[in-house]
Amino acid sequence: MSSPIPENEKARLEALHNYRILDTAPEQAYDDIVALAAFICGTPIAIMSLVDRDRQWFKSKVGLAADATPRDQAFCAYTILRPELLEVEDATNDERFQKNPLVLGEPGIRFYAGAPLLNTDGHSLGSVCVIDRKPHKLSADQKIALQRLARLVMKNLELRRISDQLATAVNNVKTLSGLLPICSACKRVRDDDGYWQQVEVYVKDHTDASFTHGMCPKCAEIYFPGLAPRASSGE
Repeated sequence: MSSPIPENEKARLEALHNYRILDTAPEQAYDDIVALAAFICGTPIAIMSLVDRDRQWFKSKVGLAADATPRDQAFCAYTILRPELLEVEDATNDERFQKNPLVLGEPGIRFYAGAPLLNTDGHSLGSVCVIDRKPHKLSADQKIALQRLARLVMKNLELRRISDQLATAVNNVKTLSGLLPICSACKRVRDDDGYWQQVEVYVKDHTDASFTHGMCPKCAEIYFPGLAPRASSGE
């Protein structure tokens, strides 16, 4: 069997991988959300599922031992096709899933409901889903709650992504601080080893800045009097 592929699959996978969440260790924030999903919906199984290229991977789960399943068996592969919640009351009566190994064998899925994890660009990364081994139906309030939990997961994922980007930026930033010994005549700068360098070289070695060279109007008037009017006018 095979699962459907979203039209934006390439961009969707790129977005998923940008969150750097796949194959990370369990985290309390996501575990709490998944536990709430199971409690609110009254199901023995709840999962935060992320749909990768060939698998669905579980960042967090309740009532299930597996860490992942093949994508072609994933109910969540259908959830990511649309922005609305997907509910399957009895998988044995649904031709999309009645021959699925997860229905015919362990964990014996009968009921499934999944709310997609939609990022700000509209890419669906996976779902917060609840599963039962017997037919089931969510109330309107339970459906709303499941969708809200999915949005809460995305808030956490966005904060994680932004924090990672900020940490990377901070690690790449070079700054100058403290006293900088500079020659009052030639403006060379003395480095930590006692060598005197052109200020451009020193700044380039100690920051991410680079230089372009020009001449201010005052210096142009002193050194190139004939060019001074043009320099003053910005030419």
